[in-house]
Amino acid sequence: MNTIPTVFVVDDDPAVREALTLLLEQEDIHVESFESAEVFLAACRSVPCSCAILDIRMPGMDGIQLQAELTKRGNPLPIIFLTSYGDIPSSVHAIKAGAVDFLTKPITGALLLESVKEALRESERLNSQAAENLTAAARVSTLTEREHEVMVLAVKGLPNKEIARHLGISHRTVEIHKARIMRKTGAETLLDLARIANACGIVA
Repeated sequence: MNTIPTVFVVDDDPAVREALTLLLEQEDIHVESFESAEVFLAACRSVPCSCAILDIRMPGMDGIQLQAELTKRGNPLPIIFLTSYGDIPSSVHAIKAGAVDFLTKPITGALLLESVKEALRESERLNSQAAENLTAAARVSTLTEREHEVMVLAVKGLPNKEIARHLGISHRTVEIHKARIMRKTGAETLLDLARIANACGIVA
């Protein structure tokens, strides 16, 4: 990992927060702990290579509600639930909503650390994907309106003759547009172009 990883611990039990902080800091992981979901949300910010360990039952907003609020805010923070009150419906809901893991206390330090490392790897993957999406969007934004139209039809699999017929332009003009599209986006193949289009939300 290129940056010092950060784990946000949200638990109303100070003993749990202290124990988790000691365990993670021994692995050179930076820890920021919070006694409630509300306090965490007030201080929440985007941090490269980070994840959160959340308790389920807390006064005020609980862990599941906090997960939903982070999703609503568009914060793709990988989440690990660590609770003494685990049940199957809660765990299924949490995992379906994108949680990396759902662990029940007591738990060994080794198992928790493995889960944290997996969550941090997921964080790096999400950050990398976000950077790729931004790059793709920047490249696609350089296309003219006509080039954009040609790209959309091309990634849908239409051959040049069909694209020309659909847009009312010549076959040769389509070829010229496609060449410019490939150059501007940096795509070497139609598959590359389809990936770039997909990253921009243009789905064939």
